[in-house]
Amino acid sequence: MLNHAYCSDKYQYTMGKSFYQCGRKDKVAVFNMFYRKAPENNNWAVVSGTEEVIEMIKGLGAENEAFFEKFLPGEDYADFRAYLAGMKFTGDVYCMKEGEIAFPNQPVITVVGPIIEAQVLETPILCIMNHQMAVATKASRVCRATNRPVSEFGSRRAHGPWAAMYGGKAAVIAGCASTSNILTGVMNDVPSTGTMAHSFVTSYGSSVEGEHHAFCDYIKTHMGENLILLIDTYDTLKCGVLNAIRAFRENGIDDSYPYGYGIRLDSGDLAYLSIEVRKILDAHGLENCKIFATNSLDEYLISDLELQGAKIDSYGVGDAIATSKAEPCFGNVYKLVQIDGEPVLKRSEDKIKLINPGFQITYRITKHDPELGNIYKADVTCLRGDELEKKILAGETFTIYDEFDRYKFKTFDAGSYTFRPLQLKAMEHGERIVPVRTLAEKKAFYNDTLHHFSPSERRLINPHYYKVDISDPLYHKKMEIIQRLNEQISEFKID
Repeated sequence: MLNHAYCSDKYQYTMGKSFYQCGRKDKVAVFNMFYRKAPENNNWAVVSGTEEVIEMIKGLGAENEAFFEKFLPGEDYADFRAYLAGMKFTGDVYCMKEGEIAFPNQPVITVVGPIIEAQVLETPILCIMNHQMAVATKASRVCRATNRPVSEFGSRRAHGPWAAMYGGKAAVIAGCASTSNILTGVMNDVPSTGTMAHSFVTSYGSSVEGEHHAFCDYIKTHMGENLILLIDTYDTLKCGVLNAIRAFRENGIDDSYPYGYGIRLDSGDLAYLSIEVRKILDAHGLENCKIFATNSLDEYLISDLELQGAKIDSYGVGDAIATSKAEPCFGNVYKLVQIDGEPVLKRSEDKIKLINPGFQITYRITKHDPELGNIYKADVTCLRGDELEKKILAGETFTIYDEFDRYKFKTFDAGSYTFRPLQLKAMEHGERIVPVRTLAEKKAFYNDTLHHFSPSERRLINPHYYKVDISDPLYHKKMEIIQRLNEQISEFKID
């Protein structure tokens, strides 16, 4: 197995050499990983991948000098190579839990530690998180398009085995009922799911009777399991569904079968075919026979199928989820926000690229709604220890202001709200301190979190605005740094 801690870009190590040789390697840095804009005009993104980040970080310092010589050759790098061979991560990591819902500019992961250690983690963290958050966020969209189960079937389209395994995990966290990937199942101690391919049917010869024989053999060899027969190899309505009915009858499968049974549609007009197949199945007394549909589905096609009255009981979705096909590149970035206690930022002429400085924490504020129950009302990111954080922790009245329109504000009265922090300490002094959670626990956390947002904020098209702000101390610190930079830039000259 390759050590993922070194799945990095070389410039992380060219910078590291400078930190090392200039005596800056032990300066305490704070880096935030966050994203600026959710894909597909989504309101938010789903967090997945922090478990793999924690495991990856533990791999630092596990390689010998010969490994580093392969990409840092020469005598000039000899001392640095020796240092890297023993350089383990000794800092702290704060992160959102897998299954959390994150909004733009909120720290999803915060790394605190010696700058040389924190800097080299940038690329592997982004590699892990950009992939899994893209898949999880797309899976969330697809699953929110229907109340019926969605299975992730995208391994063959994923960008490599690693992406298939961890993409399946991310999809399940964000709403998918199951994954077809067996390694995802094995790693997470959950069952994987599968039916049959067209090749199974055609292996019995291209004939109507061959299809029937294939169905019978499949049923006989999987008795006591969920049975799904693929019926569109030759003709869905004229032979496929009829052969399925024959095979079920001949093998004693009917509505009393306790493990579940059904058919799969993988081509054609799924709305029309599902309606017609449902009529045929019901006419033959197979009312509990489920209809499972695949065929390049995504949230838009699923929504449209349901508007057309399709009689589909569950869906299988492949590349739309596995590759986040509509927008495959997720936008997490990793930025230095503090060095030796001093907040810093990157100034940009692009407004969206202006980052929040300092060591931060986000609080999610909850209020009780008589009709909807406990509903999330706002997120606010504070500088750790600032006045707003103190008020929230004490349960006092506080007001938050829109960063870009200071006339927009919201006040939360004492006793009217509850709160929870979004970033929790996961590693301390380089050691893991959070318990391992099962995939089922992560999925349950996501589902619970999702349903504390209002229905209008959960919709796919033009979701309602959810209030996401920063504290006044954070806002003023940001403006102070920008103003100071602007003054220095306006006065700057060279001879």
